[in-house]
Amino acid sequence: MLKPFLFASAVVLFGITASSALAPTPQDAASGQKNPVKATEKSQARAKEIYAVDCALCHGDNGNGKTDLAQAMQVTLGDWTDPKTLANRPDAELFSAIRNGKGKMPSEAEGRAKDVEVWNLIHYIRAMAKQEPAATN
Repeated sequence: MLKPFLFASAVVLFGITASSALAPTPQDAASGQKNPVKATEKSQARAKEIYAVDCALCHGDNGNGKTDLAQAMQVTLGDWTDPKTLANRPDAELFSAIRNGKGKMPSEAEGRAKDVEVWNLIHYIRAMAKQEPAATN
Protein backbone atom coordinates (compact mmCIF):
# COMPACT_ATOMS: atom_id res chain seq x y z
CA MET A 1 0.00 0.00 0.00
CA LEU A 2 2.85 2.38 0.86
CA LYS A 3 4.84 1.60 -2.30
CA PRO A 4 2.19 2.90 -4.74
CA PHE A 5 1.84 6.10 -2.69
CA LEU A 6 5.61 6.66 -2.67
CA PHE A 7 5.84 5.97 -6.38
CA ALA A 8 2.96 8.33 -7.19
CA SER A 9 4.51 11.04 -5.00
CA ALA A 10 7.84 10.66 -6.76
CA VAL A 11 6.22 10.85 -10.18
CA VAL A 12 4.51 14.10 -9.21
CA LEU A 13 7.75 15.49 -7.76
CA PHE A 14 9.72 14.49 -10.86
CA GLY A 15 7.07 16.01 -13.12
CA ILE A 16 7.16 19.31 -11.28
CA THR A 17 10.95 19.57 -11.27
CA ALA A 18 11.27 18.37 -14.86
CA SER A 19 8.84 21.00 -16.06
CA SER A 20 10.79 23.80 -14.36
CA ALA A 21 12.94 25.90 -16.65
CA LEU A 22 16.62 25.02 -16.36
CA ALA A 23 18.94 28.00 -16.33
CA PRO A 24 22.63 27.34 -16.73
CA THR A 25 24.62 28.11 -13.62
CA PRO A 26 28.08 29.67 -13.59
CA GLN A 27 29.09 27.31 -10.81
CA ASP A 28 29.14 24.25 -12.99
CA ALA A 29 31.29 21.13 -12.89
CA ALA A 30 33.27 22.50 -15.83
CA SER A 31 34.71 25.14 -13.51
CA GLY A 32 36.29 22.48 -11.30
CA GLN A 33 35.21 24.58 -8.35
CA LYS A 34 35.56 23.33 -4.81
CA ASN A 35 32.74 23.93 -2.39
CA PRO A 36 32.86 27.70 -1.77
CA VAL A 37 30.65 27.70 1.34
CA LYS A 38 31.49 26.79 4.90
CA ALA A 39 29.00 24.61 6.72
CA THR A 40 27.34 26.07 9.78
CA GLU A 41 24.81 24.63 12.15
CA LYS A 42 22.07 26.78 10.57
CA SER A 43 23.05 25.95 6.98
CA GLN A 44 23.11 22.25 7.75
CA ALA A 45 19.68 22.43 9.36
CA ARG A 46 18.39 23.96 6.10
CA ALA A 47 20.26 21.34 4.03
CA LYS A 48 18.63 18.62 6.11
CA GLU A 49 15.19 20.12 5.31
CA ILE A 50 15.94 20.23 1.58
CA TYR A 51 17.31 16.69 1.65
CA ALA A 52 14.22 15.38 3.46
CA VAL A 53 11.88 16.91 0.87
CA ASP A 54 13.83 16.50 -2.37
CA CYS A 55 16.35 13.68 -1.91
CA ALA A 56 15.39 11.19 0.81
CA LEU A 57 12.55 9.61 -1.17
CA CYS A 58 15.09 7.99 -3.51
CA HIS A 59 18.38 8.21 -1.62
CA GLY A 60 16.99 7.23 1.78
CA ASP A 61 16.87 9.13 5.06
CA ASN A 62 20.42 8.03 5.88
CA GLY A 63 21.74 8.22 2.30
CA ASN A 64 22.26 4.52 1.72
CA GLY A 65 20.26 4.57 -1.53
CA LYS A 66 18.24 1.50 -0.61
CA THR A 67 14.65 2.65 -0.96
CA ASP A 68 11.50 1.12 -2.36
CA LEU A 69 11.28 3.91 -4.92
CA ALA A 70 14.84 3.41 -6.19
CA GLN A 71 14.12 -0.30 -6.49
CA ALA A 72 10.81 0.36 -8.28
CA MET A 73 12.57 2.72 -10.71
CA GLN A 74 15.25 0.06 -11.24
CA VAL A 75 18.11 2.37 -10.33
CA THR A 76 21.12 1.56 -8.21
CA LEU A 77 22.11 4.52 -6.09
CA GLY A 78 25.41 5.00 -4.34
CA ASP A 79 25.61 4.37 -0.61
CA TRP A 80 26.65 7.73 0.84
CA THR A 81 27.16 6.12 4.26
CA ASP A 82 30.24 4.44 2.75
CA PRO A 83 33.14 6.95 2.64
CA LYS A 84 34.49 5.36 -0.57
CA THR A 85 31.33 6.21 -2.54
CA LEU A 86 32.04 9.94 -2.81
CA ALA A 87 35.80 9.90 -2.20
CA ASN A 88 36.70 10.50 -5.86
CA ARG A 89 33.74 12.73 -6.73
CA PRO A 90 34.62 16.44 -6.59
CA ASP A 91 32.13 18.88 -5.10
CA ALA A 92 31.66 20.60 -8.48
CA GLU A 93 30.58 17.29 -10.02
CA LEU A 94 28.05 16.76 -7.25
CA PHE A 95 26.81 20.33 -7.64
CA SER A 96 26.28 19.78 -11.36
CA ALA A 97 24.43 16.49 -10.80
CA ILE A 98 22.13 18.08 -8.21
CA ARG A 99 21.51 21.30 -10.10
CA ASN A 100 21.15 19.78 -13.59
CA GLY A 101 19.92 16.27 -12.81
CA LYS A 102 21.53 13.04 -13.93
CA GLY A 103 19.91 10.04 -15.57
CA LYS A 104 16.52 9.53 -13.93
CA MET A 105 17.34 12.05 -11.20
CA PRO A 106 15.52 15.35 -11.69
CA SER A 107 17.30 18.67 -11.40
CA GLU A 108 17.13 20.82 -8.30
CA ALA A 109 15.92 23.98 -10.03
CA GLU A 110 17.10 27.33 -8.69
CA GLY A 111 13.55 28.12 -7.65
CA ARG A 112 13.68 25.22 -5.20
CA ALA A 113 17.19 25.78 -3.81
CA LYS A 114 19.66 28.61 -4.23
CA ASP A 115 23.25 27.81 -5.22
CA VAL A 116 24.47 28.31 -1.65
CA GLU A 117 21.84 25.81 -0.45
CA VAL A 118 23.01 23.22 -3.00
CA TRP A 119 26.62 23.69 -1.85
CA ASN A 120 25.46 23.20 1.75
CA LEU A 121 23.51 20.12 0.67
CA ILE A 122 26.82 18.68 -0.57
CA HIS A 123 28.34 19.20 2.90
CA TYR A 124 25.29 17.46 4.37
CA ILE A 125 25.56 14.50 1.99
CA ARG A 126 29.30 14.10 2.60
CA ALA A 127 28.70 14.10 6.36
CA MET A 128 26.53 10.98 6.01
CA ALA A 129 29.69 8.91 5.59
CA LYS A 130 31.31 10.48 8.63
CA GLN A 131 28.49 9.60 11.02
CA GLU A 132 28.83 13.06 12.55
CA PRO A 133 27.31 16.50 12.02
CA ALA A 134 28.61 18.41 9.01
CA ALA A 135 28.58 21.77 10.79
CA THR A 136 31.98 23.06 11.83
CA ASN A 137 30.79 26.16 13.71
